[in-house]
Amino acid sequence: MSKTATFYEVIIIGAGAAGLMCAALAGKRGKRVLLLDHAEKPGKKILISGGGRCNFTNRFTTADDFISNNPHFCKSALARFSAHDFLDMVKTNDIAWHERSHGQLFCDNSARDILDMLLGECRAGGVCIKTHTDIQHISEENGFRLSTTQGNFSANQLVIACGGLSIPKMGATAFGLKLAEQFGLNIIPPRAGLAPLTFTGTEKTSLQSLAGISLDVCVRCNGQNFSEAMLFTHRGLSGPAILQISSYWQPSDSIHIDLLPNIDIPTAISIWQQKRPQANLSTALSSLLPKRLVSLLCSALIHDNKLEKIDAKDAQKISAALHDWQLKPNGSEGYRTAEVTVGGVDTAELSSSDMQVKRMPGLYFIGEVVDVTGHLGGFNFQWAWSSGYACGMALQRSSE
Repeated sequence: MSKTATFYEVIIIGAGAAGLMCAALAGKRGKRVLLLDHAEKPGKKILISGGGRCNFTNRFTTADDFISNNPHFCKSALARFSAHDFLDMVKTNDIAWHERSHGQLFCDNSARDILDMLLGECRAGGVCIKTHTDIQHISEENGFRLSTTQGNFSANQLVIACGGLSIPKMGATAFGLKLAEQFGLNIIPPRAGLAPLTFTGTEKTSLQSLAGISLDVCVRCNGQNFSEAMLFTHRGLSGPAILQISSYWQPSDSIHIDLLPNIDIPTAISIWQQKRPQANLSTALSSLLPKRLVSLLCSALIHDNKLEKIDAKDAQKISAALHDWQLKPNGSEGYRTAEVTVGGVDTAELSSSDMQVKRMPGLYFIGEVVDVTGHLGGFNFQWAWSSGYACGMALQRSSE
């Protein structure tokens, strides 16, 4: 590396949600900040999130909404900067917003409103943003020295905020994890999270016949359960309930689907028997479930019969089948469509109060690159804001 390098007090790699938040905060507190990204513009994932309206946080965010080897790690950052704190920023910037189910908060107009707010905060803090910048080499020399395609830079403090592996078409790479490995940090093996599940063989063929059907279900796997909508696709299963459970699913696991949550099947059958004893079970079930799904279930899972011929033992078997439909995915659609990366930099390597590497002062990891992964519904953005805030505040203190 050339001996000539432009000095900044703080260099942040990654101009996504966490990086922008951290840069804005550090800049407004008087630090000379350089924000680098290899993409052609900052905040690309922000712009496509929430169908273009950015599910920017969740009103009910708690530590229980995150997956991590250390489930307590995120508590400190979430307490320092909560969902209500970010909502206050949104309100201060006169961004119109609305609340959907389960506490999800969205922009009324466009995700561009959130990105413009963050970029405005960065401008107010004098942050220098350089896009189209590839990092060629990083070394520790009285701080950190970076060789890039846009020149050489040095800083006392380096923040890695370059995200995970999800949605590579938007520029996601393993760069942040490789940097962590370069510095000798432990990595929790990454995998795709919040991704549709896929199937092979007869299960795939059967599910393809149901493509386009959506219904509310409860899906269970590995001690977790989610009650939301499920969508049948040409590749398998998707929808919020499936995306949620995919973050807990592991290869060789089966998923358990309750097709009629909160419905007492034996009681329903008893009522049907009184009203229409000559009707078939499939006809009665079609009042609760889509006909194509009922046809599949009756050919593969339950025996169709006239209602008057179904006894109490049969009713219990039918109930068990409908409340516990077991399917075994062969995989997920992977990072191509995954919304997040599960795993990342081991939180044992970091201080929960400021995201700094414990054995390497001046080096920080924030956002998705860290082994903290939120559920669907605005939680991953909140982790970006909270971890970015915790780090930004630490950058202010650490050089004073």
